[in-house]
Amino acid sequence: MTFTDFNINSPLLNALSDLGLSQPTTIQEKAYPVVMSGRDMVGIAQTGTGKTIAYLLPCLRQWKFTKEKHPQILVVVPTRELVIQVVEQVEKLTTYMNVRVVGVYGGVNMIRQTPLVTDEMLNLGFRPQLVRVIDLLPPKRQNLMFSATISEELKGLVQDFFVEPLEIEAAPTGTPLENIKQTGFRTPNFFTKINMLEFLLNNHPEFSKVLVFTSTKKLADALFDKISPKFPEQIGLIHSNKSQNNRFETMRSFKASEYRVLIATDIVARGLDISDVSHVVNFDVPEIPENYMHRIGRTGRADKKGVALTFITKADKENREAIEALMNRKIPMTAMPEEVVVSTELTEDELPKVAMKNTLVKIPKKEEGGEAFHEKKAKNMKVNMKVRRAAAMKLKYKKPQTRGQKKK
Repeated sequence: MTFTDFNINSPLLNALSDLGLSQPTTIQEKAYPVVMSGRDMVGIAQTGTGKTIAYLLPCLRQWKFTKEKHPQILVVVPTRELVIQVVEQVEKLTTYMNVRVVGVYGGVNMIRQTPLVTDEMLNLGFRPQLVRVIDLLPPKRQNLMFSATISEELKGLVQDFFVEPLEIEAAPTGTPLENIKQTGFRTPNFFTKINMLEFLLNNHPEFSKVLVFTSTKKLADALFDKISPKFPEQIGLIHSNKSQNNRFETMRSFKASEYRVLIATDIVARGLDISDVSHVVNFDVPEIPENYMHRIGRTGRADKKGVALTFITKADKENREAIEALMNRKIPMTAMPEEVVVSTELTEDELPKVAMKNTLVKIPKKEEGGEAFHEKKAKNMKVNMKVRRAAAMKLKYKKPQTRGQKKK
């Protein structure tokens, strides 16, 4: 099947042709008629299978020009970078259409965004809670959800707000892309992981465009501080504590291959389409199994081969097993190269925790005796000094004696 077999107008077909797209992916082929029917839908497909176009194409096919100021289509995505990506995709698909698209996100001057959208849209764009966003939408609408994974929490959201949605799967939830080679390395600690990453970058030139994921901003900063001096101007860092301009510039530099390595938290793992990522390195094992799927899905996109490496410690046993249960397959394990130095140095978080014995202190019995004595508080001392001074003044003052009193 080709896009010409769809009920697509000439402006969209011409835009697809400009993009070099002629055949729809599985999720695009399955989703198009359902979205066109107006029915609510949940689409589940692996990363890198074209989910963005799967919902944009039928939505734009139904779009009609209007002078109405309110938006006809609202797309809610989890990160600011993904907002920019969706806006760019809409602009490419509407090259031959008169469509106005605006990306609304935090971290930048709101005054610049205010003239572009209505007040209602601003309220929506800066509400982090998805449920509150949905509550503000018109009752009559079509709801679409696309994701590589559907958690129980998302299922509850769909059940509450969607109307008899049709669920379409291009691949079962948690199925990894077949063209991604996964390997796990047993690494005992942080500094050994540093040595391992340094070895791979120094000895394997095929590590040309590498995404390194960490679970926390603290760990991302620590990794960057240790590895960047050894590879000057080759390492980028991105997480939510960075300014918006810094995040955009870092992402641009990595996409343009100006950075060889990008260290990131899971903020980058969600949905971003970065072409030609040669390797994904999980510097640590994510606690949420679905995050592992989103991470490794940044490589091996558009039918290209990819490699995902994971550094695994003994403490990662449960998280690793949860990921393997989600994928229904094991992560192949291999030993570290002999050239990699195993460090004995531990970070503060890796040091063994000393369990303090909780000893109950026996409180001595209160001795019987007279009234308890304690020092008065300072504020009370000031009052009492005034009283004592007043009493002293009264003692010094004596009334004049009469003559009779003197004789007596």
